[in-house]
Amino acid sequence: MPGEITNELTRATGSVDAPALSEERAGAPETAELAAQNEAFQRRGGPAEEVLRFVAERYTPDVVLACSFGAEDCLLVDMLSRVAAAIGIFYLDTQLLFPETYATLHRLEERYGVHPMRVVPDQDVDAQAETYGPALWERQPDLCCQLRKVQPLRRALAGQRAWITGIRREQAPTRANAPFVTWDDKFGLVKANPLAAWTNQDVWRYVHAHDVPYNPLHDQGFPSIGCWPCTRAVRVGEDPRSGRWSGREKTECGLHQ
Repeated sequence: MPGEITNELTRATGSVDAPALSEERAGAPETAELAAQNEAFQRRGGPAEEVLRFVAERYTPDVVLACSFGAEDCLLVDMLSRVAAAIGIFYLDTQLLFPETYATLHRLEERYGVHPMRVVPDQDVDAQAETYGPALWERQPDLCCQLRKVQPLRRALAGQRAWITGIRREQAPTRANAPFVTWDDKFGLVKANPLAAWTNQDVWRYVHAHDVPYNPLHDQGFPSIGCWPCTRAVRVGEDPRSGRWSGREKTECGLHQ
């Protein structure tokens, strides 16, 4: 199976390796232009549809939406269908996702006629256990995230000029200064966060107004949804991301750091 997915990625991006960070690609002039554009979006309150149109007009066909099937990403699938349907979608299948997450994928496929590209780690869970020992997420969660999320993301973004995420400033202190558009030094391309200024209420207002399919785990106390071994429901009064890597200082998987 991993070989089949690699072939799909090759056809879609032209490469399965991480993008080279050459001086030309380091984006210094573009960084300044993006900073100015970000300030313009900020003055206008960060209109999400406008951010999407900007990215679509400038970077299509070399732009993709990273979808993790939380409410924000489901919302963006709906929004793309309205303003930028040509933008491709992919998801990182860590092979440790909740059954409800896979079910949400199928609902989005049926509703919008999209077929998000599945991106998998180099090793399946059993092979990883043979190499690093069982339940790596319990002993070295950062390494597990690196193997099952960060490395696959690099392959997914290879050959792209921009990617779109559903992160919001309100989600966590680590995201409090998230820009609408910026140069992503870590992955070597432009990063767009159309929902950066949205509140939780904004998200659910849109979801309900447009009848967007969403992950049912949100109705069971999961405001943030990742892999099942590292995600639990949040108790009343807890921080929304306290259910991720509970009991550890870890708050991010490495995709947005």
